[in-house]
Amino acid sequence: MKSALFAITSAVALLSVPALAQSPSPAIVAAVAQTTRPTKDTDQDALRHPADLVAFAKVKSGDTVVDVVPGGGYWSRIFSSVVGPKGKVYAYIPAEMAGFKSDPVATAKAISAEPGHSNVEAISDPLASDAPAQYRNTMDVVWTFENYHDFHDTFMKGASVDAWNKAVFALLKPGGYYVIGDHAAAAGSGLANTEDLHRIDPAQVRAEVEKAGFVFDGQSKILANPGDNHTLKVFDPAIRGKSDRFVFRFRKPLK
Repeated sequence: MKSALFAITSAVALLSVPALAQSPSPAIVAAVAQTTRPTKDTDQDALRHPADLVAFAKVKSGDTVVDVVPGGGYWSRIFSSVVGPKGKVYAYIPAEMAGFKSDPVATAKAISAEPGHSNVEAISDPLASDAPAQYRNTMDVVWTFENYHDFHDTFMKGASVDAWNKAVFALLKPGGYYVIGDHAAAAGSGLANTEDLHRIDPAQVRAEVEKAGFVFDGQSKILANPGDNHTLKVFDPAIRGKSDRFVFRFRKPLK
């Protein structure tokens, strides 16, 4: 009985240990170093640590990657260069966000016209749509950065986040990765601050994603900020770009 208890305790402890840092591949280093990247992107590198996070996401040459809510295309451009001509990047904008004044669909479409990024394709469907049959079990990595909390907000018109996570599960190949980075809310706060502070409790995210069948595969603490007390809106000048952010990697089981 004692040995069984020890085994269970050890297994739980291992799940809580941050993933060991993985050195960026030469392809990732080269993608981040490209002089063709827009200044608006490179200006954010010091706050986003892109080489380390793309390595953490295990994106590699030939992969098919979904960049969820790509915004201005910061991550889509890097993924595009890393996966190369044999890979593919889907810049996915939930239909609930497609009507924003910033016109995120047009922005995503424009990326594919940039030199070296023809492997980027913009797509937009309702968040809770079923994964199309032709795309199921075909994606290597699904990535979303600083946007998962938004899926719970009122402008999403009640879209089911559970259905979304199940769709991601269906899209990924067995062994594929679902990577979520977001602004941390106070522990135990759940969904209380997704709308006002644009933060979400990391434990809430983990519970939702594991509910869809994913296995927690580690976390990166490279964007953690212990000095953030989780009470400020992430756009507040005092914390903008420096909020306490978590990055979780989940894996779709092989069977």
